[in-house]
Amino acid sequence: MRESRRYHFVGICGTAMGSVAVAMRRRGMRVTGSDGQMYPPMPGFLRDNGIEVRCGYCAGNIPEDAEVIVIGNALSRGNEEVEEVLNRKLLYQSLPEVLKEQFLRGRRNYVVAGTHGKTTTSAMLAWVMRSAGRDPSFMIGGLPVNLGRGAHFTDSGEVVLEGDEYDTAFFDKRSKFLHYLPEVVTINNIEFDHADIYASLDEIKLTFRRLLNLVPARGLALVNGDDAACLEVTEGAPCPVCRVGLGPECERRITGMDLRPDGSAFRLDGERYFIPMAGEFNVRNAAMAAAVARFAGVSSDEIRQAFERFEGVARRQELRGEAGGVKVIDDFAHHPTAIAQAIDGLRQRYPGSRLWVVFEPRSNTTRRNIFQKELAEALARADCAVIPAVPDPEKVPADERLDPVRLVHDIDARGGHGRHFGTVGEIADHLAARLREGDVAAVLSNGGFEGLHGLLLERLAARQDSLKTGIRRK
Repeated sequence: MRESRRYHFVGICGTAMGSVAVAMRRRGMRVTGSDGQMYPPMPGFLRDNGIEVRCGYCAGNIPEDAEVIVIGNALSRGNEEVEEVLNRKLLYQSLPEVLKEQFLRGRRNYVVAGTHGKTTTSAMLAWVMRSAGRDPSFMIGGLPVNLGRGAHFTDSGEVVLEGDEYDTAFFDKRSKFLHYLPEVVTINNIEFDHADIYASLDEIKLTFRRLLNLVPARGLALVNGDDAACLEVTEGAPCPVCRVGLGPECERRITGMDLRPDGSAFRLDGERYFIPMAGEFNVRNAAMAAAVARFAGVSSDEIRQAFERFEGVARRQELRGEAGGVKVIDDFAHHPTAIAQAIDGLRQRYPGSRLWVVFEPRSNTTRRNIFQKELAEALARADCAVIPAVPDPEKVPADERLDPVRLVHDIDARGGHGRHFGTVGEIADHLAARLREGDVAAVLSNGGFEGLHGLLLERLAARQDSLKTGIRRK
């Protein structure tokens, strides 16, 4: 059967979808696409690479001679193009299926999985390999600063992949990472998440067991040796397993950890490393990346040099700006464990500063009351935690919905200080009136939070200008 040469991507403006589409175009395939939202820079990037993109979804977007339709994860039944594909009995695939057939088969695929730390660990690994003179393909669910993009496909025999346990497409409810033909798998940690597709932690453990079943005997599974759920899923695994962590039972043990405002140092296998990042969780991420890199043949010296020059990932403790002596931080944390880790990391980075945290319960899990108690425990670590209304509340039944007022009460009961406001404007006004020089305001969300970061910086700058004007008048 000849290889199909005419592809149409439905939902092409996603970072991964667009990057794969361009990589296939560069291989000589004919590619078109459509999307309901055309936010820069992806539409321009696609057109610059010769891909016609249509705004909006309609049956007429699909070329008559299209041979394969790639349907994005966000698309579902009722979408006009999806319905046209089904009516015409066209061949359709998910993006992970296309990756598997076009870019992963026959290559050394390093898959980074786990509830937390996937993006940072995979970004570190890809950077280490590039810094060492390799040219790996990579697909990462964020923007690594050193790499300048989240996805890049080369002719290299090595591929670094962030392995997401979320489902593949409306027609394929398996985890995305089950398509990735792994030679090496890292599992940073396993916790309950994605309440919209998983009913329990046991279901999540099952999909990780299925992932380990795909690792060849000549491959390797690197798992968090301090995480009980990780250890449970490795029981009876058919592939070699190596534990990485702080505990004495770990084959690759982290020792000599030194957490400082300018970064974190640690030892692994007797080798000393330094990363310009805060938090024990980032030390664990780096240890995993180092372990994979050593398996791939990268030397300890090469890893060390790359780590010291690693600039992080956008929206991971990212300083968005400073106004009136107040630093405004953007962080993607949206799970209770990630929130606690982010707060601890910021305490390390900015010792002595008052830490204000604004958390948007936007994910499919945190909109629910599943983590009502755990969120309070995590947010009570801040000097003040501000909670808005739950976004899109109609998507969750009232009896299953997170209660922000109760969350504030529970934060206070745990020794913290919580506040609840209905709108982003109210939050910005409240913070701008109370923040003072030397404070840190961290905005935690897996979305845009209606531009709160910029709005807060504007309010702080306006307050500072007003104070200066008042002083001059006196």
